[in-house]
Amino acid sequence: MTIKEKIEALRRELREHNHKYYVLASPTISDYEFDMKLKELQALEEQHPEFMDATSPTMRVGGAVTKNFETVVHEHRMYSLDNSYSKEELLDWEKRVLRILGDSAVSFTCELKYDGASISLTYENGELVRGVTRGDGFQGDDVTANIRTIKSVPLKLRGDFPSKFDVRGEIVLPIDGFAKMNEERINNGEDPYMNPRNTAAGSLKLQDSSLVAERPLECLLYGITGSNLNFLSQFEMLLKAREWGFKVPSAAKLCKTTEEVMEFLEYWDTERHNLPYETDGVVVKVNNLQQQEELGYTAKSPRWALAYKFKTEQAVTILNKISYQVGRTGAITPVANLEPVLLAGTTVKRASLHNADQIAKLDIREGDTVYVEKGGEIIPKIVGVDLSKRPLHSIPTRYITNCPECGTELIRKAGEAQHFCPNESSCPPQITGRIQHFISRKALDIEGLGSETVELLYNEGLIKNYADLYTLTKEQLMPLERMAEKSAENLIKGVAASVNIPFERVLFGLGIRYVGETVAKKLAKAYKNIDALMAATASELEMVDEIGERIAESTVNFFSEEKNRDIINRLKEYGLQFSLTDEQLEGQTEKLKGQIFVVSGVFEKISRTELKKNIEDNGGKVSSSISSKTSYIVAGANMGPSKKEKADKLAIPIISEDDFLAMIK
Repeated sequence: MTIKEKIEALRRELREHNHKYYVLASPTISDYEFDMKLKELQALEEQHPEFMDATSPTMRVGGAVTKNFETVVHEHRMYSLDNSYSKEELLDWEKRVLRILGDSAVSFTCELKYDGASISLTYENGELVRGVTRGDGFQGDDVTANIRTIKSVPLKLRGDFPSKFDVRGEIVLPIDGFAKMNEERINNGEDPYMNPRNTAAGSLKLQDSSLVAERPLECLLYGITGSNLNFLSQFEMLLKAREWGFKVPSAAKLCKTTEEVMEFLEYWDTERHNLPYETDGVVVKVNNLQQQEELGYTAKSPRWALAYKFKTEQAVTILNKISYQVGRTGAITPVANLEPVLLAGTTVKRASLHNADQIAKLDIREGDTVYVEKGGEIIPKIVGVDLSKRPLHSIPTRYITNCPECGTELIRKAGEAQHFCPNESSCPPQITGRIQHFISRKALDIEGLGSETVELLYNEGLIKNYADLYTLTKEQLMPLERMAEKSAENLIKGVAASVNIPFERVLFGLGIRYVGETVAKKLAKAYKNIDALMAATASELEMVDEIGERIAESTVNFFSEEKNRDIINRLKEYGLQFSLTDEQLEGQTEKLKGQIFVVSGVFEKISRTELKKNIEDNGGKVSSSISSKTSYIVAGANMGPSKKEKADKLAIPIISEDDFLAMIK
């Protein structure tokens, strides 16, 4: 046997033992034997660097140091899930699914929702090439060096796999491993970590990968995305992934009926406490992948999946004081300042009280003993008051009538839950809030400029709106507190570089109420430039996919105000991007303007995603359900019979894939 053959044989053997130990939990050799074989391989690789391989088991010990994590755009967006907290909400979701699909034959895959850090892993030709954090769903941080150290992440796959695909999984820290880590920290005189979830997420951003290698992190797979994947269902996907070498939790179950889904929820609501990992719910997914495609996505979440959350942990504490915050839109949020209490692994000091109605409904008062939960396991909220412990001279809460920042009388519009400060032009937190939104990562992403600096610049009278950022000079900045020459230079450079940020992000940065980043993208794509958008009426805006009456009215109102138009004109003069680029406009037409399409079935020449993109690129609108407003149904193989029946009933033309491609030629 040659040296190269010996090295490759050792790698194969160690990969197999690694898989048995960390993925299957059924080792066939001792830890000592494994370590001896690994050391033998390390020695051979060091003596023969010409045979080095990035997928070798020796690469898992880490050692690479990453100073700055590169931001990487996800090839396939990572969506968040809609949550439900009751079985009634789950049943309502199922009704919506059935209504859109028009088919009664829907089965579900139920998977436990593990509490960790989401990750996207890219594989090419069976080898791990990149690991990227979820980030904002559109882009995340490249943490490949750290991911390679996690033993349950296969560096090289087994079996028949596609040439390229992305894996979606959760990086978790097992409860036992977390306890051992904390035991070591306490013995070393260090503060213990608060909870496994935050510790797992923090581990991915450690600069030294050898430190990550020491932590008992695991990766649990829940999805695969890509082209030509050759499986038909979610459950089949999980089985295939397990064959390729991924750690796929065995708890996942294929449920043919809603009753079976409910049984799964009931079982795991109690049994989850015996799991080696923290879990906070169950993800219910439509099993059939074709049906998943038909259901599609909302602006933020897949319509084909729902996270059912188990009842959250509660804590009891004292409400010391109610304070009020003013947001960038003028919305007032009452905040409960609490006696610090440990809840779900974190210390909670503040909780949202939402609005005046919520305070009145629960009769919440300062000095009360209150029950606190983590809404969606993230934001703490007060869910009740222990009236038996209420102080004798307790005074009912009177909601404020004037803005706590500028003193202006608050207003509450019909149908709105929150009170608002109408003083947009001179209420400090509204002004600084709008500027902070403008410079945020998803908007203009101005380097060298943070929230505290924005407040400093405003308080010093150097800026009154976000257009003023482009007139700042180094000489103005240098005298400011904590502003050294290098900091001033970086701020000026960051502002100058932001003129290259694309139109849709500039539009989002303007801070139009209800216009989030997804809506901004849709408006930018529909209107191509700011002038066309500013000239649009509310009824015209409502023709754009997912733009409702509230967003349309808010957009029209924003552009109707002279001060906003003046700021936009100034930003144009400073060179900001207020139209789509030639590259973005390439291939776009208005051939299908005013026409609404429903896409159903399986297609041969182009994917469903490409088909929908072609509709939108040519000015058409894609709808998920058939109505009297539908212009055409583009039908592929296996179109649902009930959809065809509804189309015939409404006399809506059904066209083929070829018919559609001919329309846009």
